[in-house]
Amino acid sequence: MSTITQPASIQAAHGSPDKLKTAIGSAVGTTVENYDFLAYGTAAALYFGPAFFPGEDPVVGVLLGFLTFGIGFAMRPLGGIIGGYLGDKYGRKPVLVGALFVMGIATVLIGLLPTYAQVGLLAPILLTLIRVIQGLAFGAEWGGAILMTFEHAPWRKRGRYAAIPQVGVPLGVFLANVAFLLAGGFNSELAWRLPFMLSAVLIVAGLIIRLKVSESPEFEESKARGELVKNPILTVIRNDWRTVLRVIALRLAETGGFYVIVTYLISYVTTNEIAPRETALTGLIIATALGCFTTVIFGALSDRFGRKTVYLIGCLATIAFGFPLFLLVNTAMPFLIVTVYVIGLTIIHDMLAGTQGAYFSELFDTNTRTSGASLGYQFSAAISGFIPFIATAAALAVGWGGVAWIYVTVGVIGLVGVLLTRETWGAKERAEVDRIIAGA
Repeated sequence: MSTITQPASIQAAHGSPDKLKTAIGSAVGTTVENYDFLAYGTAAALYFGPAFFPGEDPVVGVLLGFLTFGIGFAMRPLGGIIGGYLGDKYGRKPVLVGALFVMGIATVLIGLLPTYAQVGLLAPILLTLIRVIQGLAFGAEWGGAILMTFEHAPWRKRGRYAAIPQVGVPLGVFLANVAFLLAGGFNSELAWRLPFMLSAVLIVAGLIIRLKVSESPEFEESKARGELVKNPILTVIRNDWRTVLRVIALRLAETGGFYVIVTYLISYVTTNEIAPRETALTGLIIATALGCFTTVIFGALSDRFGRKTVYLIGCLATIAFGFPLFLLVNTAMPFLIVTVYVIGLTIIHDMLAGTQGAYFSELFDTNTRTSGASLGYQFSAAISGFIPFIATAAALAVGWGGVAWIYVTVGVIGLVGVLLTRETWGAKERAEVDRIIAGA
């Protein structure tokens, strides 16, 4: 269904008729994608060492599990390039549906894999290959989901609407960890297999909703005007490479800190016997449940105060929290460990993630928007995907202080990025949109 029949003033004031359905459809899809992708992180921390990388030292098994976790991230830029190219050239919707389908199949297959004890070296090889496929699919997913929602939304509420698909991050983590918490009662391989196989239910629901979503009105408009570029990837690299680098820096603050807390911290708490595994999982579940609301709240705040302002505060908070994070965890007090998850995820991470959808989209033109935003977003993810591996190695070398410095460093990189990036939703932009709306 085409949505380009509305004049610009109506679209600016009210968005497309499909704006809410598109936002929900994108959020369901990103939830499934994040459930699938992040379930792997939890399994790598808790189960994959002995199942796929057996050895005398359990820390080595965790390191190898995190290494395969990082390989999936290394493939995300290629997925972002493919998805961005197809999204800018042929439409956002086909990319959304295809990425979800591929991701779903790969995740279910992980739940069916034989272990090292059953087939030897073939087991970690198959696990790595499937992880590569996951990375490609996830790389193609984000840009389409965010931009579909952004381009359907009322212009003065794009921060709020573009934050809705980002809810898929905490919600996906929430569902994945609930699944592992419940499956943990099984004293068998079902403890890690079941969460992957259960994703089949989410995949079917996500595909049904996404198939009913209409194409982006701004993409349809550009297509009707003949403004689509022949090669959006080359165009964005030639014209906007500096902006892509800025997005990489901005994104590192969010995703680097995220994977220290979501993936590494649970291994740190359990391996060092600071607290039971259930304590860390409970903190993660509470923080991500709250994140389903705070992500949208921070997106709405960026509509009011500007994208750059909200992002700047988030980067400063990341820098400030690096060492308190571990000092609180090392008390071994369950309440303080849960508090770390709430501060690190519900406040700091969601402040950044809730602003990204609109901020990154506004930095690029419509005809290269998917390619530009996806390139920056996924190249940063490729770096951040190795954070759990780097953090584990740093902890072995110098203790938890090394990991704290990693957390602080990604915050500093994000701070430099935000200082070098223009405001995309300041007083000037709001006044221009008001002028367009007044022409209705």
